[in-house]
Amino acid sequence: MKQLIGLSKRGDLQEALKGGKISAPELLVLMSNADQFEEHVAQLEAAFPGVPSIGCINMGYDRTVVEKGVMVVAYTDGITAAANVFEQVSTMPVKYIRRLQKDLETVKPSSQNTVCINFCTGNDACVLTTMYSVLQIKKVALVGGTGDVGKVSANGRIYEDASAYAVLKNNTGKIKIYKENIYQPCGDYRLIASKTKKNDYIIGELNGRPAKQVYTEILQIDEKEIESQTFKNPFGKISGNDTGIVSVKKPVGNALSCFRAVNDSDVLTILEAKDTFRIVGETIAQIRQDFSHISAVFSINCLFRYLYFQQNGELQQYLDMMSTLGNHAGLFGYGEHYNDQFLNQTMTCVVFE
Repeated sequence: MKQLIGLSKRGDLQEALKGGKISAPELLVLMSNADQFEEHVAQLEAAFPGVPSIGCINMGYDRTVVEKGVMVVAYTDGITAAANVFEQVSTMPVKYIRRLQKDLETVKPSSQNTVCINFCTGNDACVLTTMYSVLQIKKVALVGGTGDVGKVSANGRIYEDASAYAVLKNNTGKIKIYKENIYQPCGDYRLIASKTKKNDYIIGELNGRPAKQVYTEILQIDEKEIESQTFKNPFGKISGNDTGIVSVKKPVGNALSCFRAVNDSDVLTILEAKDTFRIVGETIAQIRQDFSHISAVFSINCLFRYLYFQQNGELQQYLDMMSTLGNHAGLFGYGEHYNDQFLNQTMTCVVFE
């Protein structure tokens, strides 16, 4: 299989297609900007009518970042693909579950060589639970992310309140997914959440005290620093041996608004960024150990990782390191998906043999 990457920093779709030498694609993935999204979706469908496609509003990247332009990633030469959409994801995504079931019947997936890539507008946790209830039966992995401005596209159409997805089967080799966390516990904090509002992603109290006060006291910061401090010190939600990252959005009175739901009685800790490039190196080493030949890598990075790397002058080094794997492209999203898990401040990726 082949992954072709076309980009235009000025938002010229034809320039992107020409530069990426994209022809005869079998699946198209579009990353666009808010001002030109509808235009790009229509142009892409006109250029390749009937080819399965999904798209979102996010920054794309290979060895460079396309902040306000357009990027197209095309898959060809030995794949089978289908694209579709779950609608009404804020209220009843299960209503559209038959679409995914039919697409799986068409693609005829294998647990070793098939992946589902999805772009969501919100209510991610519920959407992933719904989608994975179907995918896990076939042992099909899922990676994806949250788009901006509440819009996604599928097969040349724009949708709001939706999750666009593509099922991709690699007929020439295996597929495997990975996730990467550069954060580890900072001290031995055990914080019990209470007075939470699950639907609004609000934490009211931690260990019986106002959440905002606990967070600022532990990190010795001012309230005005909360929104940027989460790049360095997000919460960690402890579940067995796994710790999921919970990004802090902003203070709301004495509570904290987050980018992921926390429930009453959930156990949280404070995380801190560790040796970033040691961890990235370990991810790359694991991928190389698992694959004797890599055709392509497609990754989804959290926007907060982008901001963290950028603040520390590490963004280009990160992209250069990932490019050592070969053909690498991806996007910076507002939440990351890994099978049925909705993640914050994480990288997920799919590797194609």
